[in-house]
Amino acid sequence: MSAPHLPKVAGIDPEVPVSTQTAAPLREIPAAPGAFIQDRLAGWVSDLTTLHELTERLAATATLDAALNELLHAGAALVGARRGLLVLERAGSTTPSTTLGLGLGPADLGHLETVERSATALGRILDGPPEAADARHGIATPDLLGDQDLDPRHREVATRLEYAASYALPLASEAAGRLGGAVWFYDEPGEPSEKQRHLVGLYARYATEHLARLTELERARADIATVADELLPSRLPRIPGVRLAARHRTGPQGGGDWYDALPLPDHALGLAVGSVGGSGPSAMAAMGRLRASLRAYAVMEGEDPVAVLSDLELLLRLTEPARTATALFAYCEPAARKVVLAGAGHTPPLVLGDRRCEYVETTLSAPLGMLACWEAPSVEFSPAPGETVLLYTDGLLRRTGDAMDRAFARLHSAAASVPKADRHDPAAVTDHVLRAMLPDGLDRSDSTEDVVVLAAHFD
Repeated sequence: MSAPHLPKVAGIDPEVPVSTQTAAPLREIPAAPGAFIQDRLAGWVSDLTTLHELTERLAATATLDAALNELLHAGAALVGARRGLLVLERAGSTTPSTTLGLGLGPADLGHLETVERSATALGRILDGPPEAADARHGIATPDLLGDQDLDPRHREVATRLEYAASYALPLASEAAGRLGGAVWFYDEPGEPSEKQRHLVGLYARYATEHLARLTELERARADIATVADELLPSRLPRIPGVRLAARHRTGPQGGGDWYDALPLPDHALGLAVGSVGGSGPSAMAAMGRLRASLRAYAVMEGEDPVAVLSDLELLLRLTEPARTATALFAYCEPAARKVVLAGAGHTPPLVLGDRRCEYVETTLSAPLGMLACWEAPSVEFSPAPGETVLLYTDGLLRRTGDAMDRAFARLHSAAASVPKADRHDPAAVTDHVLRAMLPDGLDRSDSTEDVVVLAAHFD
């Protein structure tokens, strides 16, 4: 006879043994596996967005100084620091090193320079071999004052400047090599996280490539400016009865604006300004040839400015038929205070004195090289004692970005606003006019225009 079966209750099989362990109550619902992945992806997207924004801001910088400042600020934001120091120092280069601080004054930088380079993380990055690990990766010092082996002078400076930790990073890439290094300082002991190190490392490699391009660009600009200056007068002549001053600003690509002042027989003076069409080395070379030719013509027949420009136009048409140029030549007799001038498509001079500030009325004429035969009547005027004649190129007007009529009005206003105490100093007049016309700086990198201003003050 078989044993009776226990009845089934609510679908529970009584033959399945019941565990004596009671499971803990479920307090929260576990997250789905996809939520963790979504959080990680959101974090990556946020980091990449931040990195993209910082690199875009860096790429927008057009000068080396602006790029270095942007790099210091962006690096501080990425590693969570408040202050920093950057040294641009290409190994084996004769170019002087550049030092820039963030949140550090000149006195603070002076204190840091008193610490031996080998005693700092930044110094080990700069002086170590490029293949060393420190030269390729950052160096974190999470507790400077707690380091028993810290150089005593370094400890003294860290205490004085109140920083307790640092993170140094090389500015290097495979293509550009090592350009220098940067270090950021923490007010409290600490160090950047692994994610922060990764992001700032990516940013630093991109910044290195950008700095290398800007360094080469600024070197090229310096070479162009040097060549342009060498093509212009090294000094202005001294003629009794007149004092001279000139200012020349070259665009980033180099241009064809020029000026000249040369003594002529019978204590006369020749003044010239001009502009060759185009930019770059070709325009600079043409400018040098044109200026040299005008000097020769001025010595032979300077009393007749029209003849001087006619000869110049003929030379330009025969030797460089595809090029045009503007020019203005003035024959001055300081003792008689007489000026005879002729212009070929050039802007009119401006006369500034205690009683007047006005443009000289010149005849309308075409630039050199545009007509089969150039000729225009000359103009004669007499500057009063104490007046200054201002010659300039149209680059001064074009750099303002205004329409030409407004630029002429702006130049007139700038000249009229020269303080009376400075009106007898031609150098002060030119500097005031340049500051008033170009308040954002004389060497704006985004301008392709050269600027020439030549002032002659008649005693």
